Amino acid sequence: MSSLNLHHLRLFRAVAHDGTLTGAARTLNLSQSALSTQIKTLEVSLGHDLFERRGRRLLLTEAGRIALDHAEAIFRTAEDLSATLRESGGGRRALRVGALATLSRNFQMQLLRPFIGRRDVEVVLRSGRQTDLLRGLEGMALDMVLTNLAPARDAASRYIVQRLSEQPVSLIGTADRVGRPPRALADLLASEPLILPTPETAIRTAFDGLLSRLGVSPQVAAEADDMAMLRLLTREDAGLAVIPPIVVQDELADGLLTEAAQLDGIVEAFFVVTLDRRFPNPLVAELLG
Repeated sequence: MSSLNLHHLRLFRAVAHDGTLTGAARTLNLSQSALSTQIKTLEVSLGHDLFERRGRRLLLTEAGRIALDHAEAIFRTAEDLSATLRESGGGRRALRVGALATLSRNFQMQLLRPFIGRRDVEVVLRSGRQTDLLRGLEGMALDMVLTNLAPARDAASRYIVQRLSEQPVSLIGTADRVGRPPRALADLLASEPLILPTPETAIRTAFDGLLSRLGVSPQVAAEADDMAMLRLLTREDAGLAVIPPIVVQDELADGLLTEAAQLDGIVEAFFVVTLDRRFPNPLVAELLG
């Protein structure tokens, strides 16, 4: 096989993403015939057809899917190298962090505090859904993802998942609602309205198990998948919240809220997800080391 032409590979990737010669040619500012010739040259070089035509669409063959996977890896590596070398000459460096939208802001700040205010570091924060954040990680728009949901991994996965810490989960509310002295846990759970994480969360699953063991049927005042909303509902005295104390640490310190009981055996785990890269951002290792 002749030497692989990266220019041809770049054109192939554009066609694969667009699905048509016409659209890809317009994006690349090439004639359709010139683009078609370049793709055929690549197919001859690789010894396989990369596309099959279905109407106006070009669909990847099995060889085409394999070629696209390798093309994406090649160009990701090139972009990663370029970004790393641009930042290696000193000056201000960027750390691009994605965080699950529902993740505790207090936890994020505690983790990132060593870099906050540093003149040589710019911290870029993005929040969103886990699927979108992991896509940003794979596309090198992010250096790391913070989450409380460890992503699934298999033998082909490039994710590196590290457990950063775990936080206890407690029953927390206003002092008037908790009572002085605090009542027994089973009494609180049975008599007070509760503010709970949504059922798909690990905390809620563990808490429902606790209720079952205690034989308690709860009165649910509110459910939320966002820790910031759980915090606000607790401040508004909507009920007693099942929440990690780190989420409301300021309110606990100021006496606005009080911890009625720690829920034994229930914790929230925090993970950082990075990618196995040839040229990782050195700030990630500095932060996690």
